[in-house]
Amino acid sequence: MNVAVLASGTGTNLQALIDNAHGTDGIRIVGVASDKPDAMALQRARAAGIETGVFAASAFADREARDAALAQWLARRGVELVVLAGYMQLLSASFIDAFPDRVINVHPALLPAFPGLHAVQQALDYGVTVFGATVHFVDTGVDSGPVILQRAIELPDARDPDDVLDRLHPIEHELLVDAVRLIARGAVRFDPANPRRIVISR
Repeated sequence: MNVAVLASGTGTNLQALIDNAHGTDGIRIVGVASDKPDAMALQRARAAGIETGVFAASAFADREARDAALAQWLARRGVELVVLAGYMQLLSASFIDAFPDRVINVHPALLPAFPGLHAVQQALDYGVTVFGATVHFVDTGVDSGPVILQRAIELPDARDPDDVLDRLHPIEHELLVDAVRLIARGAVRFDPANPRRIVISR
């Protein structure tokens, strides 16, 4: 399965995929793209010999034009799964339609709670003591697609979002790698009785 990763920042989730999925079970990361030309994720990809592309918003007339160029770049590489790993741009409906049920995202909260930006700060402000991470399919909403995998962690004394994120990062890495492997094996399907529910064959 040819995989592409979109990332805007440091790329630790990308690195987890490079270290634990790339080149195994038929999984190949064939491209890493970013909206930030100086994103560390691009450096990680180049170090692993993976092609990179930059699609900065300023280089295109609008989001549709950017996403069309990005989709074409991915299609030329035969991409079968698009992984959003800290990609901080909303994708257009036309992009999602180009990869139906083939775009996934990792989010630092137990969706549907605390979608969107600053999820951990949202959770802290709400006063929760259980945090977590979610890997989900991407639809045209904000973190609203069907959940693939989730894991929770109790942090009753949490006060600082950076501390919580430090605890969540290893969980995100494991869940994302697991999700990609499961999808590559054909072990992830939508429940015909309820398309919001994902059925996993282990």
